[in-house]
Amino acid sequence: MKKVLFVMMLFSVLSVTAQTRKVVKPALSNSESFSFILLPDPQTYIKFDTNQPLFDLMTAWTAANLEKLSVKAVLCTGDLVEQNENIVPDNINGNQTSIQQWEAVSQAFAKLDNKVPYIISGGNHDYGYTRSENRISHFPEYFPVERNAAWKKSLVSVCKNAFGIPTLENAAFAFDEPNWGKILVITMEFAPRDEVLEWAKNLAADKKYENHKVFVLTHSYLNADGTVIEKEGYKVSPANYGKAIWEKLLYPSKNICMLICGHACVIGDFQANVGQRTDKNIAGKNVFQMMFNAQTAGGGWNGNGGDGWLRIMEFLPDGKTIKVKTYSPLFGISPTTEKYAWRTEKWDEFDVVIE
Repeated sequence: MKKVLFVMMLFSVLSVTAQTRKVVKPALSNSESFSFILLPDPQTYIKFDTNQPLFDLMTAWTAANLEKLSVKAVLCTGDLVEQNENIVPDNINGNQTSIQQWEAVSQAFAKLDNKVPYIISGGNHDYGYTRSENRISHFPEYFPVERNAAWKKSLVSVCKNAFGIPTLENAAFAFDEPNWGKILVITMEFAPRDEVLEWAKNLAADKKYENHKVFVLTHSYLNADGTVIEKEGYKVSPANYGKAIWEKLLYPSKNICMLICGHACVIGDFQANVGQRTDKNIAGKNVFQMMFNAQTAGGGWNGNGGDGWLRIMEFLPDGKTIKVKTYSPLFGISPTTEKYAWRTEKWDEFDVVIE
């Protein structure tokens, strides 16, 4: 009898354990949905050669799931590299020269070339020598428009960079999806100049796009506590930070419904590396603002780069709801760690309703 009871208890424990360890593979909740994949700041993956394969894994996983998740675009919040122009690594804050970093991040995105449009916001580390002392950047060199044929159908406008050259540093991409209709994604340089904000504002208001749902991607805008950044101490000038971006672009634009950024990040709880808020624009419509930057999640500034965390943004067929989920292909790739592959706190998994 005792043996029978023991076996029954053991079976019960194993059943509970199996239930708690149930693994859910990434999938759309509705077969008629489509998705955007959001990649947070890659810099800490890229500055160490040992971390670079982890960002390769993130883009390779994205490429492998384009059809399954009906991915229409991949967004990246910027800071592709740790330093734009550094030839002597200190082996503490990275062991790669700037050129090695640009080549590594370029190779990672190559896994998406000619398959899907990826839209990148330039970060403060992508300009100047180490952190935006000026607007010199290798971005146009490594990401010319000709490298990805998938941009051909979606790229609709560019704004000239600080040197008067049209590049993808400031660019707009249009999509037309069943159930959702027309979408415009505008990406902007770090701390955008007035002429960039004016270009984006005029583009959103243009008759061709006035009925589009407009999403803005920029690097620096929101803190983890939900406050809008007013000013930062970088030498690059002229420049606009969060408060000015709201006042000059988001608030006066009737059809901008969401802003996505990265940049803000501290060591500690994952909640300190994400943020969100909602404000009314001039038309009284909600503008959802979301910050996502996981780069210290894998051991701090000198850790593994962020444990592979990315976000799946599922656009439901109701034409107004976006389900946001936070997932790690790094954890998800192995049966040993796949039970840790989802973050499900209220700041990691939530719905956004677009008006």
